[in-house]
Amino acid sequence: MSQIEETVALPGDITLPTTKAMLDQLSAGFENTSKYSVEDFFRLPSKTMFRLSPDGTHFAFMAPFERRQNIFVQKIGSSETKRITTETKRNIAGFLWANDNRLIYIKDSGGDENFKLFAVDMDGSNAIDLTPFDKVRIQLIDDLPEQADALIIGMNKNNPSLFEPYRINIIDGSITQLAKNDNPLEPIDQWITDHDGKLRIASKLVDGVNSVLLYRPDESSAFQEVIKTDFRTSVQPLLFDFDNGSEVWVSSNLDRDKSVIIKFDMTTGKEIGAPLFSHPEVDVSDIGYSRRHKKLAYVKYNFEKSHYHFVDSEREALHVYLEKKLGSSEISIASANKAETKFIIKTASDVSRGAYYFYDSTSEQLEKVAELSPWIDPKDMVEMKPIQYTSRDGLTIHGYLSLPKGSQKNIPIIVNPHGGPWHRDSWGFNPEVQLFASQGYGVLQMNFRGSVGYGRSFWESSFKQWGLAMQDDVTDGARWLIDQGIADENRIAIYGGSYGGYATLAGLTFTPDLYACGIDYVGVSNLFTFFNTIPPYWKPYLETMYEMVGNPEKDIEQLTATSPALQQEKIKSPLFVVQGANDPRVNIDEADQIVRNLRERGIDVPYMVKYDEGHGFGNEENVFEMYKAAIGFLKKHIG
Repeated sequence: MSQIEETVALPGDITLPTTKAMLDQLSAGFENTSKYSVEDFFRLPSKTMFRLSPDGTHFAFMAPFERRQNIFVQKIGSSETKRITTETKRNIAGFLWANDNRLIYIKDSGGDENFKLFAVDMDGSNAIDLTPFDKVRIQLIDDLPEQADALIIGMNKNNPSLFEPYRINIIDGSITQLAKNDNPLEPIDQWITDHDGKLRIASKLVDGVNSVLLYRPDESSAFQEVIKTDFRTSVQPLLFDFDNGSEVWVSSNLDRDKSVIIKFDMTTGKEIGAPLFSHPEVDVSDIGYSRRHKKLAYVKYNFEKSHYHFVDSEREALHVYLEKKLGSSEISIASANKAETKFIIKTASDVSRGAYYFYDSTSEQLEKVAELSPWIDPKDMVEMKPIQYTSRDGLTIHGYLSLPKGSQKNIPIIVNPHGGPWHRDSWGFNPEVQLFASQGYGVLQMNFRGSVGYGRSFWESSFKQWGLAMQDDVTDGARWLIDQGIADENRIAIYGGSYGGYATLAGLTFTPDLYACGIDYVGVSNLFTFFNTIPPYWKPYLETMYEMVGNPEKDIEQLTATSPALQQEKIKSPLFVVQGANDPRVNIDEADQIVRNLRERGIDVPYMVKYDEGHGFGNEENVFEMYKAAIGFLKKHIG
């Protein structure tokens, strides 16, 4: 019996989670062979997320208070800091300066992802809950930098499946609805403002699989249809041109495989001229600009690492100057004051969480303001090496290989497929990877088919391939490591979260002789029940999900064959399952099913449930406990 109060109404089957004493026994199998502890890798950064006030006189940043991320404010030039929030149950998820004196931040409850919006003055006074609504999720549409007292947010207050735009006063909390979204058959799924904060672009879903881009010249006019595409084609507005007319910069894969940055006319529905930037290997969807000078600055894209293509010589000169001074692998501007004369610079690499610097371009003052994890020496960390291999049907699969220091042949390997699945792994510091490497494990991360950023055809090749070709790409990565002589074929584990958790279960189910053990972290186990428990704001995309994953009414045979919980008799390797009880994306029943089914076969499955967590753990103490148990489990089964 789980050591919890049975009188409390809790999600899931409370008889299934492994007792704390048993989990402690599993953790006790973790005999640290590194000078760094689990806590060193996963404790909250000393200071992080630095932001400059619009007038450039103060920093705000996040730092721990009673083991939770809170907001602190510091006057530039002073060493004194003031904590302005007192959150002790849940980390603040993010914040920004709303004006020179007031900040806003978001926070959910227990990992339920129903993010609420709060505001507070920089001295900690006048705190207010701006969205005091139960089971409502907010999204930021425009922070309105030219307006000191307002923001535009989206809320699913009137219908949990649909978001509508509101102007919210950050001083008194008054709210004005700006538009309705009351047609569930053709829901608006995106609202976009111009440089003056006017709602000028929207997109709506039609038939669940098509998207219609909408435009109006001003807020007094009705939206008109611009172009209709199916979900495979993307014309994503990024930025109005600086005259606020009908021309916008978009990321588009219209009539091409890779998305490019190009100008688009919202009155004709046509692209204008040649792309500003394209890349032969990857999609391009990120641009930076100067609000003050009203000009584009750069295009950013992600291949094996992040790269910049500068379109403004001044921004390029600044980047070159900072690279020369800081010599870091990756440099980015994290924040700037309104005048764009003062900047917060963020550095990072694969062996360091990085640091923040303050740069004043007027005086050319450049000084470090914080290290994220000063207790970690980058020289002790391992390189994340970009690699590629060929899938059994000829696709090039890109990924990353991190090997422990010392012997790098015939070693235990953790195959680590990412979540999403329409996401991708990227180069940079990964505390999970560094922890595993510190304990002697190599880690393979692969961007299997469907991983975003590699073009439309690569993405489409994943459709209805859960447990099939997508899983083959993961399997082929493990076998590639065996063929390279890197992996000890008898000591390969598979571990992943979310879709990576599904891939873990699928790996143990469909290739039972390949993996010595697996760790499923908030993973899907049954594709039928998964569809039945998705959050309401995913429901407008259900038809698209059916196209991409499979339809539970039309693809019964395939979804049955690729649901690990329905094929669990094939699993024979040890499994550790980790779940947040409040997970809105992957319901706890997904974990309960696989644990219950395997235990009915007499297989002991360690099962960790945290009742104050959701889709992945956020609270520091839970993170520590999970990784200690995970390492203990790995030590037990692959040495």
